[in-house]
Amino acid sequence: MSTLKITLPKRLAWQQKVVNESKRFNVINVGRRAGKTTFGFDRCATKETLTLPVSWFSPTYKMLAEVWRLAVQTFAPITSKRNVQEHRIEFVTGGLLEFWSLDNQDAARGRKYKRVIVDEAAMVPNLMDAWNYVLRPTLADYKGDAYFLSTPKGRNGFWQMYQWGQDADNAEWMSWKMPSTVGVVAQSEIDAMRDTMPELTYRQEILAEFLEGEGTVFRNVSACTTVQPSTPEAHRGHTIIAGADWGKQQDYTAFSFGCLDCHCEVAHDRFNQIDYAFQVQRLKALADKWQPAVILTELNSIGQPVFEQVQRLGLPAVGFNTTAQSKPPLIENLALVLEKSEWQFIDNKIWTAELEAYERTVSASTGRSSYSAPDGMNDDTVISRALMVWQANKPRASTLVDFA
Repeated sequence: MSTLKITLPKRLAWQQKVVNESKRFNVINVGRRAGKTTFGFDRCATKETLTLPVSWFSPTYKMLAEVWRLAVQTFAPITSKRNVQEHRIEFVTGGLLEFWSLDNQDAARGRKYKRVIVDEAAMVPNLMDAWNYVLRPTLADYKGDAYFLSTPKGRNGFWQMYQWGQDADNAEWMSWKMPSTVGVVAQSEIDAMRDTMPELTYRQEILAEFLEGEGTVFRNVSACTTVQPSTPEAHRGHTIIAGADWGKQQDYTAFSFGCLDCHCEVAHDRFNQIDYAFQVQRLKALADKWQPAVILTELNSIGQPVFEQVQRLGLPAVGFNTTAQSKPPLIENLALVLEKSEWQFIDNKIWTAELEAYERTVSASTGRSSYSAPDGMNDDTVISRALMVWQANKPRASTLVDFA
């Protein structure tokens, strides 16, 4: 009689600890690259599950696709049948592994499972509803168990479940906090991420800390807003870069010019109630004076026609589309620049006030961060400065946040 085997990595110390201490419902709050996915596969391939139905849930179809690809490879030696369209793997042992996206939370209604794995649970919209109305009922027939695996994303449903697991009197729930340092990533890489991430990002993504849902974004502002407007003569032969945030009607337009060699802001401009034709000419006047190598300009507000007008004037403009995916790394890069005092900015009360007041909010349903000015304030100067320094740190900044 032949023996079929699948090869899974040897359990890390934290993974074995979770196995030893598991209860019925388990919440693993884990830092990035600590071995979360491999542990999920481990929980799909135990003696008690290989002969029974198990399910894997991801927040989105896109995230599910990568896990599905890895699962197909991992479980190939014991697969008897595979349905790609339905994301279902049948094992020669009689077990079944099904994969679902929680984009459509009703899709799994009526199913029966011995075990449920919820991957990146902190990113599941309305996780508590998904658990109570969809996932929990699927475990009733087999008296099954569940594992919620995720990096934290604020104090949302995943955080609430984690609190249940921290209650020693709760017989059914257990939870653990496992930072990235317990995984396979070298300490030198952990140190490098600490040096290249804003503090709040590092604490959440690497240290697996649940951060408050709201708070100011920029630190060390007063120490980094000390210089006065400069002159082109003082920066002769230096590389000048610029950021442009456009406003319309009552909104403000802001331009920031900086010296890449000195890492300092050299000029800026802010105004409102001027039509786009005059705004473009005002930018051209500054550009003629400073001769920037590139002007990173926000596209959403002005639209393609005005952007093309800027380019027709011979200005070295590059467009930047501000979206829910692109804005967080843009802002977090500026936050890191300020935290580490890497740039000096012009001392201006209005511009400084916008930095100091800028806020971070975490969605209670999705766990995603969003950034904005408080009610009654503007963020035009924040965006123009963020666009300016983004060009200096693009290789670093692009590694901070997944755009998935």
